[in-house]
Amino acid sequence: MEDNTEAHIATADVLTLLLHNQHALAAAIEEVALWVRSTGSSEVHDNAVTVLETIDRNASAITAGILRIRQA
Repeated sequence: MEDNTEAHIATADVLTLLLHNQHALAAAIEEVALWVRSTGSSEVHDNAVTVLETIDRNASAITAGILRIRQA
């Protein structure tokens, strides 16, 4: 059973790192979206905001999954 626990910890750790990367990419997308909006391309900005909303929704689900793995 100990190996299973170690696997859960390793899986949760890797998923946490991926989640951090997802947050970093979202921040970069947001910066680009703000720049795009300032240049007058509101349609592209709106598309980027839609993508960011999807990233946020998925981040919440990923976080919940990580917590479940850590509790196992």
